[in-house]
Amino acid sequence: MKFGSSIALLAFGLYNAVRGDAVPWERIDKNNSVLLILDLQVGLYQVARDWDPTLYRENMMAHAALGKLFNLPVIMTTSAEQGPNGPLPKEMLEMYPDAPLIKRQGEVNAWDNADIRAAIQATGKKQVLVAGITTDVCTAFLALSLRAEGYSVFANIEASGTTTALVRDTANARMQQAGVQLVSLFAIVCDLMRDWRNTPGAKEVLPWLDRYMPVYGMLARGHAAAVENGTVIPGEAGLI
Repeated sequence: MKFGSSIALLAFGLYNAVRGDAVPWERIDKNNSVLLILDLQVGLYQVARDWDPTLYRENMMAHAALGKLFNLPVIMTTSAEQGPNGPLPKEMLEMYPDAPLIKRQGEVNAWDNADIRAAIQATGKKQVLVAGITTDVCTAFLALSLRAEGYSVFANIEASGTTTALVRDTANARMQQAGVQLVSLFAIVCDLMRDWRNTPGAKEVLPWLDRYMPVYGMLARGHAAAVENGTVIPGEAGLI
């Protein structure tokens, strides 16, 4: 083997080793997590063009509602809400009337705001669940800053929005490279719950999913209906 080829193979191996070991797998712990509602503002909502608008509204609300389901500390923040960015949706504000709401007047990166840093630090939690508009600026800038400070960051990819799919994918790749965990809503729910027999577990989580993730809610409804009043029809018996 040529010397140059050996060096190339070594470099490739080191790259893969670093990439694979940089961020070991970590479970989300409901006792060590804080939920950030980051710039999910009614004005900024208009620039979230990488999602169907009806679906995205539900994704935003579902992200906010995670705090209620799992009793997480919640921090809310807005950017220049008196301008075109607007306030947070009133439904979010009504969910958490006593949670910190930090209205940034100029800082693009929320971590540049001293009140945000103090609020996160005051929770004593080391895992941050975040979603924001836009993915490439609001979510990415804060997520990268938190990673640099040693926090574990879980970015809800379904509740962050931006202008195009290309911009979203580039931002997600940038965050992932820095060790931000990219997670779906269902992944967050299941990791926080851990076991359907827990509390919150099936009794609390299934109605929540029925509201915010109807594809799973309808699965539960269909099963309940079958148990309650269903009968096996010809051709079905051999399928189970």
